[in-house]
Amino acid sequence: MKKLWNLELRDFPADRLTEKESDRIGEIAKQCRAWAVTMTTVANSGHPAGSLSSMEMYLLTYAVANVTPENWRELDRDFVVISHGHTSPGAYAALAAHGFFPPEEAMAHFRQAGSPFQGHVERQVPGIDWGSGNLGQGLSAGVGYAMACRARGVSHNVFVLMSDGEQVKGQIAEARRMAAKEKLANLLVLLDYNHIQISGRIEEIMPSDLHGLWKTDGWEVLECDGQDPAALYHAMAVARKSAKPAVVFCRNTMGRGVSFMENLPDYHGKAAAGKDYEKAMEELGVSPRLAEEALLRRKSGIPAAGKEPGHGKILLDTGTPKSFGTEIKTDNRSAFGKALEDVGRLNYDRAGQTPLLVFDCDLAGSVKTDGFARSCPNWFKEMGIQEHSTATVAGAASCGGVVSLWADFGVFGLDEVYNQQRLNDINGTNLKVALTHVGLDVGEDGMTHQCIDYVGLFRNTFGWKLIVPADPNQTDRATRWAIRTPGNICLAMGRSKLPVLADERGVPLFGEGYEFRYGKADVIREGKDGTIFCMGQMAHGALKAWEKLVETGIRPLLLHVSCPLEIDDEAVKAAVRTGAVLTVEDHHSRTGLGSVIGMRLAEGGEAVRFRAMGVHRYGDSGASEDVITRMGLGSEDLFRAFRTLLNR
Repeated sequence: MKKLWNLELRDFPADRLTEKESDRIGEIAKQCRAWAVTMTTVANSGHPAGSLSSMEMYLLTYAVANVTPENWRELDRDFVVISHGHTSPGAYAALAAHGFFPPEEAMAHFRQAGSPFQGHVERQVPGIDWGSGNLGQGLSAGVGYAMACRARGVSHNVFVLMSDGEQVKGQIAEARRMAAKEKLANLLVLLDYNHIQISGRIEEIMPSDLHGLWKTDGWEVLECDGQDPAALYHAMAVARKSAKPAVVFCRNTMGRGVSFMENLPDYHGKAAAGKDYEKAMEELGVSPRLAEEALLRRKSGIPAAGKEPGHGKILLDTGTPKSFGTEIKTDNRSAFGKALEDVGRLNYDRAGQTPLLVFDCDLAGSVKTDGFARSCPNWFKEMGIQEHSTATVAGAASCGGVVSLWADFGVFGLDEVYNQQRLNDINGTNLKVALTHVGLDVGEDGMTHQCIDYVGLFRNTFGWKLIVPADPNQTDRATRWAIRTPGNICLAMGRSKLPVLADERGVPLFGEGYEFRYGKADVIREGKDGTIFCMGQMAHGALKAWEKLVETGIRPLLLHVSCPLEIDDEAVKAAVRTGAVLTVEDHHSRTGLGSVIGMRLAEGGEAVRFRAMGVHRYGDSGASEDVITRMGLGSEDLFRAFRTLLNR
């Protein structure tokens, strides 16, 4: 594939460009601007003016970064994160100039259904390392990649390109502080400082001392004419030598190169059409037939699908499961913490092993990652009370060649950062999230801390896996499985100490000989007089109710569902044969296990007596057992509800 770029600037061979090099970059930028405008015209949508503003930033970033058409699938290279993803035409044009794909493909198929060239940058496009568009998250992703490089012991650079309008978002402030604390000198930010956002000038919409914010948070701050290739290149070269993370404010003009777009908010999200497009091409020195040719190509079909995001091979020894006897009563979060510490000790400072980074937001003692922190100090990352950035940092780090694990309370690690976890799903990250204090098992903390919607939230995604273990033994095994299994996986646990579940002989159900299998329902007790499905810590109350039912001559099938996002069809079929189904959970009754089982029954056309018991209001503040009882989910409530169901 012939590429337009013909200069060798990788890794800054000199501090300054020659006049000839600068002039050549100007010529390439002009051609790329024509490509970017054409993309939006052919698609009749998109963001042309911001793309023109950022063009030199894109061209020089991909010129100096060790990211090439040959190595973009590998981990041993530099990384580029684009935060203002709506300027995708500019990014695609620059990548095409550098030979990542033909410019004709991007111009013809921009924003076409089935094309990888989406309206906001996505990882399916070669050269794009983070799918963005929700402004304010790109810097966090850059921090994650930079931390991953350090953990792997490599000196790769990370470049983040941003807009000025997004600078007032709180997550960016969190990420700035994280980068400064971690002393990420391999992180360089280019900021498109054109003073224009959709609704007007940034100073009028939300005034802020942007330079002062970056300086106060400990960054090296530089400024230059961002559309003068020589000035921008020199600023980047100087910033690269800083001992601190650095940001370059690039004084740019919105819509640069097209007179009727310059310095106006109108073309922030408006494509040029008709005579306006012809005028733009005339000013850029390119034939307007470019759009005609692209439209013909667009009608002929769409390009091949883009790449599938990956995160490298996981090399971690997850050790031997620890078994708790029936004399033990401990909380699932402690079992998780012990398993995590065990895995850490087995791999820490061992050559060739994949780094396991554990992120914390000031809760290590509560979420039980403090043991790991003591045993593996360089792999433990204290992020402070900054959950929004931590969610993205941890996700992006997992795309940079490490396994990331973030432990937090359910309401903070999911409810508060749902958008970030959704983008982790879109980006195909390899993040492990350990949520503690889920359901009603938060005790005296009360309703603000009761995460009663986590199943429903994860049901809205397409890649996340969710595990809700029943006791410490299952927690230990699920933890080890999650760490060694690629993909986004959440482990959800309550707070209270739990007895070890045993079979009718008194042998631990999830002890020696048990292997965790994702999606497999657990038979706690065999039976035929109806079925009780339970989830997580509710298994213990359900077992008490089962024992009372057996005393009255009723022996139900008692099944535990640890993976509510992937229901065991064989278990559902077995339940249907028993004639009645009751589901029990300390989760919102309309979005959790009950709704999943109910939908599966309805889809199968099953005529069976059914009731879903769960949380129907915000819970009380008090001892967990009392809160559960007041919600009508105690063992006596389950006993009565099941008998009533059978007698319908």
